[in-house]
Amino acid sequence: MENFIKRIEEVKNKTGLDLSLGEDLSIGLMNLISLEEHFLFSFVKTYEQRYLDMLEQTREIRKRLLKKIVKENNAEDWCISKHLLAATMRLTEVGTKYLHDGKRKEAEEMFLEAFNLYTLFWSVNGAGGSGSGKLAAIVEKQGKSRLSGVAEAFKKLIDCCKE
Repeated sequence: MENFIKRIEEVKNKTGLDLSLGEDLSIGLMNLISLEEHFLFSFVKTYEQRYLDMLEQTREIRKRLLKKIVKENNAEDWCISKHLLAATMRLTEVGTKYLHDGKRKEAEEMFLEAFNLYTLFWSVNGAGGSGSGKLAAIVEKQGKSRLSGVAEAFKKLIDCCKE
């Protein structure tokens, strides 16, 4: 286990990613994507043009900020990244609703799936080297939990309390 943690730290140092900054930015991006969706549904319900204007402004902010994480000029990675963040946010919201309704088991399942998708986002965007290959190789022989092997390793890379 000590060797495993040491290898994770080596990958963390080699990537040059400031994951604490990236985590905050990625959560902000998730919320911007949710705002885009909300403005769309608000427009459809009310037909008020201002919601379309706000949707466009929010989309432009999201595009500009997503470029800070999605470095490759690759349409596939861009689109996949956006959808992974959107799905992560939606599953987190579903989990929160389950939790509020006292359905703890269902909430935990949603939260774990959201985290698995979140780690895929970081795998696509360079955590652990190019793609998920290096990160996945580190966890190849590790036991599986309810999280994917990549997600288990990613837990070692992130530290949301780091200033």
